[in-house]
Amino acid sequence: MPMMNPEMSATVLRPAVPSRFRRGHTRPTVEILLDQISGLTLERQRLRELGADSARLERNRVKLARKQWELSHALIERYLPHSHAA
Repeated sequence: MPMMNPEMSATVLRPAVPSRFRRGHTRPTVEILLDQISGLTLERQRLRELGADSARLERNRVKLARKQWELSHALIERYLPHSHAA
């Protein structure tokens, strides 16, 4: 059994959020995000049709994932009652 140090304090462990998924100061609307996701999806389809290399596809995938993440948070902010948000 590990020894306990009485001077140790409990630390709150938070899941690490990759920097590319941190929220910015400006928050686009749900509608803007849906348009951006649509554009990135079309771009991805074009990249695949043109046989783009894996690096370009990965950059597009990361952009698309970020916009989807932002959309989920925008929807939460829009529809979650403010009493639950606090």
